[in-house]
Amino acid sequence: MHGLYVGLMSGTSLDGVDAVLLGIDDGGMALRGHVQWPLPATLRDALDALNRSGDDELHRAQLAALGLADCYADAVAALLATTAVRAGAVRAIGAHGQTVRHRPELGYTVQLNAPARLAERCGITVVADFRSRDIAAGGQGAPLVPAFHRAWFGRPGEALAVLNLGGIANLSLLDAAGGEVGFDCGPGNTLLDAWVQRHLGRAYDAAGAWAAGGEPLPALLASLLADPYFAAAPPKSTGRDRFHLDWLQRALDSQPAASPQRVQATLAELSARAAADALRAHAPDTVELLVCGGGACNDDLMARLRRLLPGVAVHDSATRGLPAQQVEGAAFAWLAARTLAGLPGNAPAATGARGPRVLGAIHPA
Repeated sequence: MHGLYVGLMSGTSLDGVDAVLLGIDDGGMALRGHVQWPLPATLRDALDALNRSGDDELHRAQLAALGLADCYADAVAALLATTAVRAGAVRAIGAHGQTVRHRPELGYTVQLNAPARLAERCGITVVADFRSRDIAAGGQGAPLVPAFHRAWFGRPGEALAVLNLGGIANLSLLDAAGGEVGFDCGPGNTLLDAWVQRHLGRAYDAAGAWAAGGEPLPALLASLLADPYFAAAPPKSTGRDRFHLDWLQRALDSQPAASPQRVQATLAELSARAAADALRAHAPDTVELLVCGGGACNDDLMARLRRLLPGVAVHDSATRGLPAQQVEGAAFAWLAARTLAGLPGNAPAATGARGPRVLGAIHPA
C-alpha cells in the first residue's frame, strides 16, 4: 500500500469536490495536501434533479457523469499543482462518484462517475464503484468509512464514536476491542441546505446562524422523527432519495403554518436528535464523539449535539489530526490503496455484507 494516493469526494450536500493527497508508508498515513473545488451551478442542479425520476434520465445522467469527471480532473490538477507532485508519482485516485440513487434493499446503488475519462485526463489509475461489491455480498454498500475511521482515529483499548455530518449523517462506533460498526443515522445537512436555499437563496446556513435564531416546532419534529427509518435497526443506509424537501412538505402539510426560520431550527434539531438518539441507543457508554464533514463547521448543530449529549465530549475531528472536510477524501484514498493491494475495504459489521470484500473497479492509467 505504500505510496501517494488521491481521494475524491463530492458528497450528498453537493457543496463541491474535496481532493486529498494521502501518503502511506511504514509509519502510517499522513496528509500531503487538500483542495476544495467548486461544482458549477448547472452541474449541481443536474445532479440534484437526478435524485428524482424524470424525463430522459439516462441521457442526463451520462452528461452529468462526464461533467463530474471533468470537475474531478480539474480538482486533481489543482491538488498536484499546490503540492508540486507529478501525476506519475501518484499510485491511484479513489473516486467515489456522486450518489443519485441508493436502494440496497433492491440490490443496487448508483454513483455517477466516468472513471475511464478521469484516468485518461489525469494519467493516473482510478479506482471507482466502491459500493457495488458490498451490495452484491448482501450488504448496504454503506457506510464504507468505519474501517478507515478505525485506521486513522482508533487507539488500542479505547472506545470512540465518529459522526460524519455530510448531506446524510453516518455514525462509526469503534469499540475498545478493535471492532467497528456503522450506519447512516439520518439527514445531516441536506434538508438544512435545501430549506435555506429555498427561502434565503443561500447555498447553506453559515454557522447555523439562521437556525439558531428560531425555536424548533415540537409537533413538526415529532412528525419527522416518526419516520420508520429512525427506529430501524442497523445495518441501514439512506440518501437524498429518501430525505428531501417533498418528504418534509408531507409533514408540513399536516402542521399549522410556521415561519421558515422555525422550520430551519426544527431541521437542525432533527439532524442532531437523530444522531444523538442513535448514539445513545447503540453505544450508550460513549464518552467521546469526533465530528467530521461540513456539519462540523455548523456552530449551531455542534451546540445542539453537545446539549443532547451532556456526558459526551464532542470534538471536531481535527483534534485527532484530520480536519473535518478532509476525512472522506482521505478515506477513499485509503480505500483505493486497499483495492490495489487486494485487501478488503468494507466493515461487514457496518454494512451487513456476508464478509470482507475487496472493493472497487480499477481503471488503469
